[in-house]
Amino acid sequence: MSKVAIVYHSGYGHTQALAEAVATGARAVSGTEVSLIPVAEAEARAAELDAADAIIFGSPTYMGGVSADFARFKDWTSGRWMEGRWRNKLAAGFTVSASWNGDKHNTLYQLLTLAVQHGMVWVGLGLPPGNNSSKGSVADLNRVGASIGAMGQANADQGVEGIGASDFKTFEALGRRVAEASQRWREAPLAQAA
Repeated sequence: MSKVAIVYHSGYGHTQALAEAVATGARAVSGTEVSLIPVAEAEARAAELDAADAIIFGSPTYMGGVSADFARFKDWTSGRWMEGRWRNKLAAGFTVSASWNGDKHNTLYQLLTLAVQHGMVWVGLGLPPGNNSSKGSVADLNRVGASIGAMGQANADQGVEGIGASDFKTFEALGRRVAEASQRWREAPLAQAA
C-alpha cells in the first residue's frame, strides 16, 4: 500500500475542491491510501506527512505566489528538513487563480523549490497542453497548459462552480499519476535507502 498526502491551503474553497479532485484521482489507483491535510492541520498531522510515500502540495496563487497560510506551512517544514524526514519522497504540486495566467508558474516553482530543498523527487503533470490550437477547446485536459504541475482557473466572482470541468479532470489526472509513480517508487532501492 502506498500513501499519498495532499497538503493544501484554500482561501475561498477553490483550492480545496481541486485538492479533492487530486485525491479522487489518487484513490482511483488500487492500493493507494490518501490523506487530505489542510495546512492548518499539518503540524497536528505531521506523522501522516512523514509516513507518506508522496506529498502533493497545493496553494492558491495570490499576488503571484503561494498564499500566506501556505508560506507559514512551508516555513514550518524546516524542522522536517533538518531531520531529513521527507528525503526521497515523491512530490508534486497544484495551484489555482482567477486569472488564466495570474503568474501561477511562480507558485508552482515555489512548491517545486520546497520539494527539492527537502530532497524530494518531483513528478510533473505529464499531460500535453490543451486548448492551444484552432481545434482546441476549454474542455481539453490541461486547458491552462502547465507542465510542472496542475494549474486551474476559477472565476473570481464565483465559488466552486466557477472552476472549469476540465480542470477537475486535469487535477484527477495529477493525483493518478502521482499515485501510480508512488507505487513504483516505493519498490525502488533509492526510496528504501531513505
